[in-house]
Amino acid sequence: MSGASDANLGTAPVRQGYGFDVAALGSWMAANVPDFAGPLSVEQFRGGQSNPTYKLTTPNKAYVLRRKPPGETLKGAHAIDREAKVLRGLAKAKFPVAHVHALCTDESVIGTWFYVMDMVEGRIFWDATVPGVSNGERAAIFNAMNDTIARLHRIDYEAVGLGDYGRPGNYFARQIGRWSKQYEEDVAAGRDPNMDRLIDWLRENIPEGDETSIIHGDFRIDNIIFHPTEPRVAAVLDWELSTLGHPGADFAYHAMMFRMPPHIVAGLGGADLEALGVPSEQDYLEAYCRRAARKGMPGYGFYMAFNFFRIAAIFHGIKGRVIRGTASSAQARERVAVLPELMALAWEQAERAA
Repeated sequence: MSGASDANLGTAPVRQGYGFDVAALGSWMAANVPDFAGPLSVEQFRGGQSNPTYKLTTPNKAYVLRRKPPGETLKGAHAIDREAKVLRGLAKAKFPVAHVHALCTDESVIGTWFYVMDMVEGRIFWDATVPGVSNGERAAIFNAMNDTIARLHRIDYEAVGLGDYGRPGNYFARQIGRWSKQYEEDVAAGRDPNMDRLIDWLRENIPEGDETSIIHGDFRIDNIIFHPTEPRVAAVLDWELSTLGHPGADFAYHAMMFRMPPHIVAGLGGADLEALGVPSEQDYLEAYCRRAARKGMPGYGFYMAFNFFRIAAIFHGIKGRVIRGTASSAQARERVAVLPELMALAWEQAERAA
């Protein structure tokens, strides 16, 4: 992996409270993972995933284990079985994901449900400007991301066994309802006039027509492993927000990087795209539409405003947790600090769309 901040890079010893019986896991893998042979050593990935993720190393091969966090969890959250299901479905479509060996729903093995997949070696870029590569390679990396998300949205979800992976239709009304309810009910975090008027605007401006595809929900450059030396996608990571939803919303979330300042979330806001060899937002959108066999995306401005609203609602929730004392990390405090700027930026997208 390259380009990561030290806080997110690589693995470390398993954190306190996240350990488990390694011998029990080894016995389970011997019975369930073809060609597994110990001894087995375990480290934990440093990245801030909500589902704890571990590197499993044997003399012949490395694997990755994803599990539900230990302790009580919210109903429907940390759905490890859903992640394993979507990865297996996508593999049938030859989409670049890690191969899943087995899912374990027996809590007696390591204390929670988990699954084991192959470890995919390659590069992760935590900075959307992709430092340290030539302009030609950077352009090819953006081209590969664009092609990959278009491929995802073209997959026939019924044909790969994912017809029941979400509720098709009415995506925006359901999502706006869900996130606005969370925002309005979190009294501790307060209200913001930009957010209040954005919610009203979104409810009144949902575009006509509906589409459904498999969507990733968090398709960003730092959720992609690129080949170690070539500008191609080796695997797409972190499927915990995936569902059946609107492909335009999923693409706009990815393209939000063009409008997002890097101090809020890894983005290209303020960067000299031409000097970097990065396509313009318009060119990137047109390339996606060609690959996804679309004549255009008339609702793009709305989709962009919706995604800024969604991420602002998530940050607002983090603010509530900081105030209640249930989120104290430095990253949580940073997200609270930029929240007014993010909400103003979200309303700006609605004004642009209008």
